[in-house]
Amino acid sequence: MNIQDIKQRFEIIGSSPLLNIALETAVKVSGTDITVLINGESGVGKEAFSKIIHALSGRKHGPFIAVNCGAIPEGTIDSELFGHEKGAFTGAHDTRKGYFETVNGGTIFLDEIGELPLETQSRLLRILESGEFIKVGSSKVQKTDVRIVAATHRDLLDLANKGKFREDLYYRLSTVPIKVPPLRERKEDIHLLFRKFSADFAEKYKSKPVVLEPDALQILGSYSWPGNIRQLKNIAEQLSVLDEDKIVNGKELARVLPPEKTSLPMLIGSNQTGTETLSERDIFYKVLYDLRKDLSDLKTIVFDMMQGNNPINSTEHHNSFSNVMNREEAMAPNPQNTYMPIVSQSSSTPPNPQYIDITEANHEPESLSLEDKEIELIRKSLKKHNGKRKRAAQELGISERTLYRKIKQYDLE
Repeated sequence: MNIQDIKQRFEIIGSSPLLNIALETAVKVSGTDITVLINGESGVGKEAFSKIIHALSGRKHGPFIAVNCGAIPEGTIDSELFGHEKGAFTGAHDTRKGYFETVNGGTIFLDEIGELPLETQSRLLRILESGEFIKVGSSKVQKTDVRIVAATHRDLLDLANKGKFREDLYYRLSTVPIKVPPLRERKEDIHLLFRKFSADFAEKYKSKPVVLEPDALQILGSYSWPGNIRQLKNIAEQLSVLDEDKIVNGKELARVLPPEKTSLPMLIGSNQTGTETLSERDIFYKVLYDLRKDLSDLKTIVFDMMQGNNPINSTEHHNSFSNVMNREEAMAPNPQNTYMPIVSQSSSTPPNPQYIDITEANHEPESLSLEDKEIELIRKSLKKHNGKRKRAAQELGISERTLYRKIKQYDLE
Protein backbone atom coordinates (compact mmCIF):
# COMPACT_ATOMS: atom_id res chain seq x y z
CA MET A 1 0.00 0.00 0.00
CA ASN A 2 1.51 3.31 -1.10
CA ILE A 3 1.44 6.59 0.82
CA GLN A 4 -1.42 8.05 -1.20
CA ASP A 5 -3.62 5.03 -0.41
CA ILE A 6 -2.72 5.38 3.27
CA LYS A 7 -3.77 9.04 3.23
CA GLN A 8 -7.10 8.25 1.62
CA ARG A 9 -7.88 5.34 3.94
CA PHE A 10 -7.05 7.20 7.13
CA GLU A 11 -8.10 10.67 5.90
CA ILE A 12 -4.64 12.16 6.19
CA ILE A 13 -4.55 15.59 4.51
CA GLY A 14 -1.30 17.06 3.22
CA SER A 15 1.64 16.66 0.88
CA SER A 16 4.44 17.92 3.11
CA PRO A 17 7.73 15.98 2.66
CA LEU A 18 8.12 15.76 6.45
CA LEU A 19 4.63 14.29 6.77
CA ASN A 20 5.37 11.76 4.01
CA ILE A 21 8.56 10.64 5.75
CA ALA A 22 6.66 10.04 9.01
CA LEU A 23 3.97 8.05 7.18
CA GLU A 24 6.52 5.96 5.31
CA THR A 25 8.25 5.07 8.59
CA ALA A 26 4.92 4.10 10.18
CA VAL A 27 4.08 1.81 7.25
CA LYS A 28 7.50 0.12 7.36
CA VAL A 29 7.35 -0.72 11.08
CA SER A 30 3.66 -1.70 11.12
CA GLY A 31 4.35 -5.28 9.97
CA THR A 32 6.69 -5.91 12.92
CA ASP A 33 6.25 -6.01 16.69
CA ILE A 34 8.88 -3.32 17.23
CA THR A 35 8.11 -0.75 19.92
CA VAL A 36 7.55 2.69 18.38
CA LEU A 37 7.97 6.13 19.94
CA ILE A 38 6.04 8.93 18.23
CA ASN A 39 7.40 12.42 18.90
CA GLY A 40 5.43 15.55 18.15
CA GLU A 41 3.83 18.62 19.65
CA SER A 42 0.35 18.55 21.11
CA GLY A 43 -2.33 18.52 18.45
CA VAL A 44 -0.29 17.18 15.50
CA GLY A 45 -2.23 13.90 15.29
CA LYS A 46 0.06 11.37 17.00
CA GLU A 47 -2.83 9.04 17.77
CA ALA A 48 -3.67 8.76 14.06
CA PHE A 49 -0.19 7.31 13.48
CA SER A 50 -0.70 4.72 16.21
CA LYS A 51 -3.95 3.62 14.55
CA ILE A 52 -2.18 3.32 11.19
CA ILE A 53 0.51 1.12 12.74
CA HIS A 54 -2.09 -1.13 14.40
CA ALA A 55 -4.36 -1.36 11.34
CA LEU A 56 -1.50 -2.43 9.07
CA SER A 57 0.00 -4.91 11.53
CA GLY A 58 -0.62 -8.58 12.16
CA ARG A 59 -2.55 -7.54 15.26
CA LYS A 60 -5.20 -5.64 13.29
CA HIS A 61 -7.92 -8.08 14.40
CA GLY A 62 -6.86 -7.76 18.02
CA PRO A 63 -7.94 -5.03 20.46
CA PHE A 64 -6.55 -1.49 20.32
CA ILE A 65 -6.72 0.99 23.18
CA ALA A 66 -5.40 4.52 23.57
CA VAL A 67 -4.40 5.64 27.06
CA ASN A 68 -3.56 9.24 27.96
CA CYS A 69 -1.00 8.78 30.73
CA GLY A 70 -1.22 12.44 31.73
CA ALA A 71 -4.97 12.24 32.37
CA ILE A 72 -4.85 9.40 34.93
CA PRO A 73 -4.09 10.33 38.58
CA GLU A 74 -0.74 9.06 39.83
CA GLY A 75 -2.40 7.06 42.62
CA THR A 76 -4.54 4.98 40.26
CA ILE A 77 -2.46 4.64 37.09
CA ASP A 78 -0.85 1.35 38.16
CA SER A 79 -4.30 -0.09 38.75
CA GLU A 80 -5.53 1.18 35.37
CA LEU A 81 -2.61 -0.29 33.45
CA PHE A 82 -1.89 -3.52 35.36
CA GLY A 83 -5.07 -4.17 37.36
CA HIS A 84 -5.47 -4.81 41.08
CA GLU A 85 -6.63 -7.47 43.52
CA LYS A 86 -9.60 -7.08 45.84
CA GLY A 87 -8.59 -5.17 48.97
CA ALA A 88 -5.30 -4.00 47.47
CA PHE A 89 -6.10 -0.42 48.56
CA THR A 90 -8.98 1.59 49.95
CA GLY A 91 -11.88 1.36 47.53
CA ALA A 92 -10.65 -1.81 45.80
CA HIS A 93 -13.85 -3.76 46.42
CA ASP A 94 -13.34 -6.18 43.52
CA THR A 95 -10.55 -7.64 41.46
CA ARG A 96 -9.97 -5.58 38.33
CA LYS A 97 -8.21 -6.35 35.05
CA GLY A 98 -5.80 -3.72 33.73
CA TYR A 99 -5.31 -2.62 30.14
CA PHE A 100 -2.31 -4.88 29.60
CA GLU A 101 -4.48 -7.88 30.47
CA THR A 102 -7.56 -6.89 28.46
CA VAL A 103 -5.57 -5.84 25.35
CA ASN A 104 -3.62 -9.11 25.24
CA GLY A 105 -2.84 -9.88 21.59
CA GLY A 106 -3.45 -6.31 20.49
CA THR A 107 -1.86 -2.85 20.62
CA ILE A 108 -1.81 -0.31 23.42
CA PHE A 109 -1.10 3.35 22.64
CA LEU A 110 0.44 5.19 25.59
CA ASP A 111 0.04 8.89 24.87
CA GLU A 112 2.09 11.45 26.86
CA ILE A 113 4.26 8.68 28.26
CA GLY A 114 6.60 11.28 29.75
CA GLU A 115 3.98 11.87 32.47
CA LEU A 116 4.30 8.35 33.91
CA PRO A 117 5.55 8.12 37.52
CA LEU A 118 8.96 6.47 37.95
CA GLU A 119 7.45 3.45 39.74
CA THR A 120 5.06 2.85 36.85
CA GLN A 121 7.97 3.22 34.42
CA SER A 122 9.69 0.31 36.18
CA ARG A 123 6.60 -1.88 35.73
CA LEU A 124 6.37 -0.90 32.07
CA LEU A 125 10.05 -1.71 31.49
CA ARG A 126 9.45 -5.23 32.80
CA ILE A 127 6.66 -5.76 30.28
CA LEU A 128 8.88 -4.56 27.45
CA GLU A 129 11.72 -6.85 28.50
CA SER A 130 9.86 -10.04 29.46
CA GLY A 131 6.14 -9.51 28.81
CA GLU A 132 5.46 -9.99 32.54
CA PHE A 133 3.51 -7.88 35.02
CA ILE A 134 2.05 -8.13 38.51
CA LYS A 135 -1.30 -6.71 39.56
CA VAL A 136 -1.39 -4.19 42.38
CA GLY A 137 -1.77 -6.11 45.64
CA SER A 138 -0.81 -9.46 44.08
CA SER A 139 2.34 -11.59 44.07
CA LYS A 140 1.39 -13.62 41.02
CA VAL A 141 3.34 -12.97 37.84
CA GLN A 142 1.20 -12.79 34.69
CA LYS A 143 2.16 -12.82 31.03
CA THR A 144 0.84 -10.55 28.29
CA ASP A 145 1.44 -10.22 24.55
CA VAL A 146 0.89 -6.55 23.81
CA ARG A 147 2.57 -4.25 21.32
CA ILE A 148 3.35 -0.82 22.76
CA VAL A 149 3.22 2.36 20.71
CA ALA A 150 4.15 5.38 22.83
CA ALA A 151 3.93 9.10 22.14
CA THR A 152 5.14 12.28 23.78
CA HIS A 153 5.54 15.98 23.12
CA ARG A 154 8.44 16.19 25.59
CA ASP A 155 12.15 15.45 25.25
CA LEU A 156 12.40 12.12 27.09
CA LEU A 157 16.19 12.05 26.96
CA ASP A 158 16.30 15.46 28.62
CA LEU A 159 13.87 14.18 31.27
CA ALA A 160 16.14 11.17 31.75
CA ASN A 161 19.14 13.45 32.32
CA LYS A 162 17.10 15.26 34.97
CA GLY A 163 16.16 11.99 36.70
CA LYS A 164 12.47 12.25 35.77
CA PHE A 165 12.43 9.43 33.22
CA ARG A 166 14.24 6.10 33.17
CA GLU A 167 17.01 6.13 30.60
CA ASP A 168 16.78 2.38 30.01
CA LEU A 169 13.04 2.72 29.36
CA TYR A 170 13.69 5.53 26.88
CA TYR A 171 16.02 3.34 24.81
CA ARG A 172 13.57 0.43 24.91
CA LEU A 173 10.72 2.67 23.71
CA SER A 174 12.60 4.48 20.99
CA THR A 175 13.57 1.43 18.96
CA VAL A 176 12.02 3.21 15.97
CA PRO A 177 11.23 6.91 16.53
CA ILE A 178 8.71 8.73 14.33
CA LYS A 179 8.73 12.54 14.22
CA VAL A 180 5.37 14.07 13.34
CA PRO A 181 5.99 17.65 12.09
CA PRO A 182 4.13 20.62 13.62
CA LEU A 183 1.74 22.56 11.42
CA ARG A 184 4.10 25.53 11.08
CA GLU A 185 6.53 23.20 9.26
CA ARG A 186 3.74 22.09 6.89
CA LYS A 187 2.68 25.48 5.57
CA GLU A 188 1.69 24.01 2.21
CA ASP A 189 -0.89 21.84 4.01
CA ILE A 190 -2.57 24.51 6.17
CA HIS A 191 -5.07 25.74 3.59
CA LEU A 192 -5.86 22.17 2.47
CA LEU A 193 -6.66 21.20 6.04
CA PHE A 194 -8.75 24.33 6.58
CA ARG A 195 -10.82 23.62 3.45
CA LYS A 196 -11.38 20.02 4.61
CA PHE A 197 -12.53 21.14 8.05
CA SER A 198 -14.73 23.89 6.56
CA ALA A 199 -16.45 21.39 4.27
CA ASP A 200 -17.02 18.98 7.17
CA PHE A 201 -18.56 21.69 9.35
CA ALA A 202 -20.66 23.03 6.48
CA GLU A 203 -22.20 19.58 6.18
CA LYS A 204 -22.62 19.28 9.93
CA TYR A 205 -24.32 22.68 10.38
CA LYS A 206 -26.15 22.67 7.03
CA SER A 207 -24.44 25.83 5.79
CA LYS A 208 -22.03 27.02 3.13
CA PRO A 209 -18.32 26.27 3.62
CA VAL A 210 -16.12 29.13 4.79
CA VAL A 211 -14.09 30.83 2.05
CA LEU A 212 -10.98 32.87 2.90
CA GLU A 213 -10.06 36.05 1.04
CA PRO A 214 -6.41 36.60 -0.04
CA ASP A 215 -5.44 38.65 3.04
CA ALA A 216 -6.95 35.97 5.29
CA LEU A 217 -5.01 33.27 3.44
CA GLN A 218 -1.80 35.19 4.09
CA ILE A 219 -2.56 35.33 7.81
CA LEU A 220 -3.51 31.65 7.82
CA GLY A 221 -0.12 30.71 6.38
CA SER A 222 1.99 33.02 8.52
CA TYR A 223 0.38 32.16 11.87
CA SER A 224 2.47 29.82 14.07
CA TRP A 225 -0.43 27.51 15.12
CA PRO A 226 0.87 26.51 18.57
CA GLY A 227 -2.12 24.15 18.94
CA ASN A 228 -1.42 22.64 15.51
CA ILE A 229 -4.18 20.72 13.69
CA ARG A 230 -6.46 20.71 16.71
CA GLN A 231 -6.34 24.51 16.90
CA LEU A 232 -6.86 24.90 13.13
CA LYS A 233 -9.94 22.67 13.31
CA ASN A 234 -11.35 24.71 16.19
CA ILE A 235 -10.86 27.96 14.25
CA ALA A 236 -12.59 26.46 11.19
CA GLU A 237 -15.56 25.42 13.32
CA GLN A 238 -15.72 28.80 15.04
CA LEU A 239 -15.86 30.64 11.71
CA SER A 240 -18.41 28.15 10.34
CA VAL A 241 -20.74 28.96 13.23
CA LEU A 242 -20.16 32.69 13.75
CA ASP A 243 -19.56 34.13 10.29
CA GLU A 244 -22.83 34.91 8.51
CA ASP A 245 -21.82 35.23 4.86
CA LYS A 246 -19.02 32.59 5.19
CA ILE A 247 -16.57 34.88 3.33
CA VAL A 248 -13.79 35.74 5.77
CA ASN A 249 -11.25 38.53 5.29
CA GLY A 250 -7.99 39.06 7.14
CA LYS A 251 -9.49 41.28 9.82
CA GLU A 252 -12.21 38.76 10.64
CA LEU A 253 -9.72 35.89 10.81
CA ALA A 254 -7.30 37.85 12.99
CA ARG A 255 -10.14 38.56 15.42
CA VAL A 256 -10.63 34.86 16.22
CA LEU A 257 -6.92 33.95 16.33
CA PRO A 258 -5.27 34.14 19.77
CA PRO A 259 -2.37 36.62 19.85
CA GLU A 260 0.99 35.01 19.25
CA LYS A 261 3.54 34.98 22.03
CA THR A 262 6.39 37.43 21.63
CA SER A 263 9.84 36.99 23.10
CA LEU A 264 12.33 39.60 24.28
CA PRO A 265 14.92 40.90 21.77
CA MET A 266 17.86 38.62 21.21
CA LEU A 267 20.95 39.29 23.29
CA ILE A 268 23.88 40.51 21.20
CA GLY A 269 26.20 37.59 20.59
CA SER A 270 23.64 35.05 21.73
CA ASN A 271 23.67 31.59 20.19
CA GLN A 272 19.94 31.12 20.67
CA THR A 273 17.56 30.68 17.79
CA GLY A 274 14.56 32.90 17.19
CA THR A 275 12.15 30.27 18.48
CA GLU A 276 13.78 30.06 21.91
CA THR A 277 13.14 32.44 24.78
CA LEU A 278 15.81 34.19 26.84
CA SER A 279 16.70 32.76 30.24
CA GLU A 280 16.64 34.93 33.36
CA ARG A 281 20.43 35.13 33.27
CA ASP A 282 20.41 36.37 29.68
CA ILE A 283 17.81 39.00 30.56
CA PHE A 284 20.01 40.13 33.46
CA TYR A 285 23.02 40.42 31.14
CA LYS A 286 20.94 42.42 28.67
CA VAL A 287 19.97 44.89 31.39
CA LEU A 288 23.59 45.25 32.53
CA TYR A 289 24.69 45.81 28.94
CA ASP A 290 22.17 48.65 28.53
CA LEU A 291 23.17 50.20 31.87
CA ARG A 292 26.85 50.15 30.95
CA LYS A 293 26.05 51.93 27.68
CA ASP A 294 24.08 54.58 29.58
CA LEU A 295 26.99 55.09 31.98
CA SER A 296 29.35 55.55 29.05
CA ASP A 297 27.01 58.23 27.65
CA LEU A 298 26.99 59.98 31.02
CA LYS A 299 30.79 60.00 31.14
CA THR A 300 30.80 61.77 27.76
CA ILE A 301 28.39 64.39 29.08
CA VAL A 302 30.50 65.03 32.18
CA PHE A 303 33.67 65.29 30.11
CA ASP A 304 32.04 67.85 27.79
CA MET A 305 30.96 69.91 30.81
CA MET A 306 34.51 69.86 32.14
CA GLN A 307 35.60 71.32 28.78
CA GLY A 308 33.17 74.20 29.23
CA ASN A 309 30.52 72.99 26.78
CA ASN A 310 26.79 72.82 27.58
CA PRO A 311 25.84 69.27 26.55
CA ILE A 312 22.45 69.29 28.26
CA ASN A 313 21.03 71.54 25.58
CA SER A 314 22.04 69.25 22.72
CA THR A 315 19.50 66.66 21.60
CA GLU A 316 21.93 63.72 21.70
CA HIS A 317 23.18 64.36 25.22
CA HIS A 318 19.72 65.37 26.40
CA ASN A 319 18.36 61.92 25.48
CA SER A 320 21.35 60.09 26.94
CA PHE A 321 21.14 61.90 30.25
CA SER A 322 17.39 61.40 30.41
CA ASN A 323 17.79 57.65 29.95
CA VAL A 324 20.30 57.40 32.78
CA MET A 325 18.45 59.66 35.22
CA ASN A 326 15.18 57.76 34.86
CA ARG A 327 16.68 54.36 35.61
CA GLU A 328 16.24 52.95 39.11
CA GLU A 329 19.53 51.01 38.98
CA ALA A 330 23.08 51.75 37.88
CA MET A 331 25.96 49.52 36.89
CA ALA A 332 29.64 49.79 37.78
CA PRO A 333 31.88 51.46 35.16
CA ASN A 334 33.26 49.46 32.28
CA PRO A 335 36.36 47.74 33.69
CA GLN A 336 38.08 48.13 30.32
CA ASN A 337 37.74 51.93 30.41
CA THR A 338 40.15 52.91 33.19
CA TYR A 339 41.20 56.25 31.73
CA MET A 340 39.80 59.65 32.79
CA PRO A 341 40.70 63.06 31.35
CA ILE A 342 42.78 65.63 33.24
CA VAL A 343 41.71 69.07 31.97
CA SER A 344 43.68 72.24 32.55
CA GLN A 345 41.46 75.20 33.53
CA SER A 346 44.19 77.86 33.41
CA SER A 347 44.14 78.42 29.68
CA SER A 348 41.53 80.48 27.86
CA THR A 349 41.88 78.32 24.76
CA PRO A 350 39.89 75.09 24.44
CA PRO A 351 41.55 72.60 26.74
CA ASN A 352 43.56 69.75 25.36
CA PRO A 353 42.87 66.88 27.75
CA GLN A 354 45.63 64.57 28.89
CA TYR A 355 44.90 61.06 30.11
CA ILE A 356 46.26 59.15 33.03
CA ASP A 357 45.53 55.60 34.09
CA ILE A 358 43.46 55.94 37.25
CA THR A 359 44.47 52.46 38.29
CA GLU A 360 48.12 53.57 38.48
CA ALA A 361 47.72 57.13 39.78
CA ASN A 362 49.47 57.85 43.06
CA HIS A 363 46.85 60.36 44.23
CA GLU A 364 43.20 59.72 45.05
CA PRO A 365 41.28 59.45 41.71
CA GLU A 366 38.17 61.42 40.97
CA SER A 367 35.00 59.64 42.06
CA LEU A 368 33.39 57.62 39.29
CA SER A 369 30.17 57.11 41.25
CA LEU A 370 27.09 57.65 39.10
CA GLU A 371 25.28 58.84 42.21
CA ASP A 372 27.91 61.56 42.82
CA LYS A 373 27.60 62.77 39.24
CA GLU A 374 23.82 62.93 39.52
CA ILE A 375 24.06 64.99 42.71
CA GLU A 376 26.60 67.35 41.14
CA LEU A 377 24.53 67.96 38.02
CA ILE A 378 21.29 68.43 39.96
CA ARG A 379 22.92 70.97 42.26
CA LYS A 380 24.41 72.91 39.35
CA SER A 381 21.10 73.01 37.51
CA LEU A 382 19.14 74.12 40.62
CA LYS A 383 21.70 76.83 41.34
CA LYS A 384 21.60 78.05 37.75
CA HIS A 385 17.81 78.40 37.83
CA ASN A 386 17.67 79.82 41.38
CA GLY A 387 16.02 76.71 42.79
CA LYS A 388 13.20 76.57 40.21
CA ARG A 389 12.66 72.85 39.85
CA LYS A 390 10.55 72.96 36.71
CA ARG A 391 13.25 74.71 34.68
CA ALA A 392 15.98 72.59 36.21
CA ALA A 393 14.11 69.42 35.29
CA GLN A 394 13.63 70.65 31.72
CA GLU A 395 17.33 71.34 31.35
CA LEU A 396 18.27 67.96 32.85
CA GLY A 397 15.85 66.19 30.49
CA ILE A 398 13.84 64.52 33.23
CA SER A 399 10.36 65.01 34.61
CA GLU A 400 9.76 67.34 37.52
CA ARG A 401 8.47 64.38 39.50
CA THR A 402 11.73 62.47 38.91
CA LEU A 403 13.75 65.53 39.93
CA TYR A 404 11.71 65.89 43.11
CA ARG A 405 12.31 62.22 43.92
CA LYS A 406 16.05 62.61 43.33
CA ILE A 407 16.16 65.70 45.59
CA LYS A 408 14.45 63.74 48.38
CA GLN A 409 16.68 60.71 47.73
CA TYR A 410 19.93 62.67 47.95
CA ASP A 411 18.67 65.09 50.66
CA LEU A 412 19.31 68.18 48.52
CA GLU A 413 16.63 70.38 50.11
